[in-house]
Amino acid sequence: MAQIPKISEAEWVVMEVVWRQNPITALEVVQQLTSHKQWQDQTIRTMLRRLIRKKALTYKAEGKVYFYAPAVSREQCVRGESRSFLERVFGGAAQPLLVQLVQESRLSPSEIAELRKILQAKEKK
Repeated sequence: MAQIPKISEAEWVVMEVVWRQNPITALEVVQQLTSHKQWQDQTIRTMLRRLIRKKALTYKAEGKVYFYAPAVSREQCVRGESRSFLERVFGGAAQPLLVQLVQESRLSPSEIAELRKILQAKEKK
């Protein structure tokens, strides 16, 4: 499996735009983020270049227009970030993380039922 790139919090915002709408031009990314985040055009373009270097994005040039697409899926990045967080904060132990999340979250009856099903399926393995 290919290495999942480390993506900063700001870069994650850029990736969310690209994951939602791809391929997408640099101008479209800039337009969405300058209105939403009030970031400068050059800041966003710098993040796009950084994400290409990290191999999180690919691009295709058509004349002077650059079209960006994700090189990794959102799910791959979520999985990588989750593993990193689990290692960093909980020493790789899932149980304390799950206990913390369940105790601190407001869960609906259907969410609790879904968690039960997942745990029961894990027990059978």
